[in-house]
Amino acid sequence: MRTLNEIKSDLDYCDEFMDIFKKIYKDSECPQCKRLFDHNIALIGFMGTGKSTVSRYLKDMLSMNEADVDAMIVEEQKMPIKDIFAQYGEEYFRNCESSVILSLQSRRHTIISCGGGAVIREDNVKNLKKSSRIVLLTASPEIILERVKDDGGRPILNGNMNVEYIKELMAKRKDFYEKAADIIIDTDHKNVRQICEELIISLAKFE
Repeated sequence: MRTLNEIKSDLDYCDEFMDIFKKIYKDSECPQCKRLFDHNIALIGFMGTGKSTVSRYLKDMLSMNEADVDAMIVEEQKMPIKDIFAQYGEEYFRNCESSVILSLQSRRHTIISCGGGAVIREDNVKNLKKSSRIVLLTASPEIILERVKDDGGRPILNGNMNVEYIKELMAKRKDFYEKAADIIIDTDHKNVRQICEELIISLAKFE
């Protein structure tokens, strides 16, 4: 009989792996499952790639904890991110972001949803890698614009809510994202379940 680790090593058995995974992961007594994800999962990527949505879905799917870096900053600073940018500037926000990421080193079995610019600082990447597998979520500029166009809480896009500016900013961050990532998942034209299942299989094969 094929073991879980044997199945996960064979791309031809992705469906079989997911079927078995769904049946046994929530059984806390299953040692194979604990070994499969004995680390955190850090989600990185440009705004609008689906980090928060994927994080919430994975939290339930994997019975893991969840930490949203931006939400933690908002809670600590007691103001929305756009107000932090307006009142204190981006550098202050980035310092808050680095402090939160550093504090998450001690967490285990946690899905960490990072802000779009988190991995620009090398120290943030180093601190994430100490306890996490880093998953880069990607999407096309057109899809990103469609997802964020009605969101007024995106200070980086303030006054620049268009495909051309998104392309420009994505190009500046591309190398940072790809250098930090252990795994890359394209989210274009996929629902959250498809994204999460692809992510789980990719993480399983990464081990």
